[in-house]
Amino acid sequence: MKQPNLMKYRIFLLLLYAFILMISIGNFSWAQGTKENLQKTKKQLEQEIKYTNMLLEQTQKSKQTSLNKLSLINRQIEKREALVGAINSEIDQIQKEIGIQAAQIRHLSDELKKMKDEYARMIYYAYKNLNIFNRIMFIFAAEDFNQAFNRLRYYQQYSSYRRTQAEIIRKAQMELTYKIHDLEVTKNQKAALAQSKEQEKNKLIGEKEIKNNAVQELSKKEKQLVATLRDKQEAALKLQKEIEKLIAEEIKASAIRAKKIAKTENKPKPEITETKIMLTPVEMELSSSFAANKGKLPWPSEKGIITGVFGEHAHPILKYVKVKNNGIDITTNEGANVRCVFNGKVSRVMSFPNMNKVVIVRHGEFLTVYSNLEEVSVTDGQEISTKQSIGKVHTSQDDLKTEYHFEIWLGKTIQNPQEWLSAYN
Repeated sequence: MKQPNLMKYRIFLLLLYAFILMISIGNFSWAQGTKENLQKTKKQLEQEIKYTNMLLEQTQKSKQTSLNKLSLINRQIEKREALVGAINSEIDQIQKEIGIQAAQIRHLSDELKKMKDEYARMIYYAYKNLNIFNRIMFIFAAEDFNQAFNRLRYYQQYSSYRRTQAEIIRKAQMELTYKIHDLEVTKNQKAALAQSKEQEKNKLIGEKEIKNNAVQELSKKEKQLVATLRDKQEAALKLQKEIEKLIAEEIKASAIRAKKIAKTENKPKPEITETKIMLTPVEMELSSSFAANKGKLPWPSEKGIITGVFGEHAHPILKYVKVKNNGIDITTNEGANVRCVFNGKVSRVMSFPNMNKVVIVRHGEFLTVYSNLEEVSVTDGQEISTKQSIGKVHTSQDDLKTEYHFEIWLGKTIQNPQEWLSAYN
């Protein structure tokens, strides 16, 4: 039997084991990061479902079925479907992880077998050729002292190599044991997720049945729904006109102010428009800061579910009827505070039928509008800061609905608040 090239093989084994560890760690880190993101999404959805359940329980104290209750059920179904989707994604991710782990186990098992076979051949070689008598004879047969020293050193290196290879085999065996254990844990996680998915699907079936019953019940109240919708649209139109009037007044006032400043400072008269407010440097900075926070503004309430979306859309019950919403409607818990979404100045505090108290806050060129408040804690002209409370939401005694309306305006242009608020409240 030929004597193996000890140094080269030793280096090869060390590099191989390091490579296996590097691939294992890399794959684990990638899979773990993806799984953590999915678990975070799933946890957020579970919290939103739990909160929506609480709001539904609150509305169920009222004997009558309302559009708000139907909206909450619809949101609950949307979140439940998203949760099932998130669980599916996590199961898919775990299945990929199982595939990676199984491949690693196969690869590690193959390499371990090769190392054990080579180690067995090496032991057999040592037994046949490197007994103590042969070693002594081999050393004493040297031509000079240097050659004898080198032969002695060879035996020492060979012994060291055998110990190193034995240690590599031991570590590889431990790594294989850990991988097999990890694979079993991952399979158990997949089984638990599959069970959770079935539970959520059963809940979804129940919620859709509740929705169908609510739709049937509300369909019998068409006249009442038409009257309610008419009142709501009239109130929304009055609010829109009041906001447009306020904007026109502030455009006029800012133009007068700009002219006075120009006259006092002997500067050319500024170009005045009928569509844009002439901002002071401080207001310009505030306006720019507000714009820079698009998609990051805090919610107007600490908790809440959007039950009325922005824009024109079909009525949930009345066929061929379109509903226009200048903002969003947010249902929250009874007694909840409404807070300002950004630093600004209170432009107006008003009251409207079917909208209760309304607060309008200016942020440079932007306006935020908060309506259906039971009570207000700010006054006209007051400087307020981000997340400062401006009042409490009104709770309807008919259907126990606690819902407020929120709008954002840029000059005379209505904005979609969902594009401005952060993803989660």
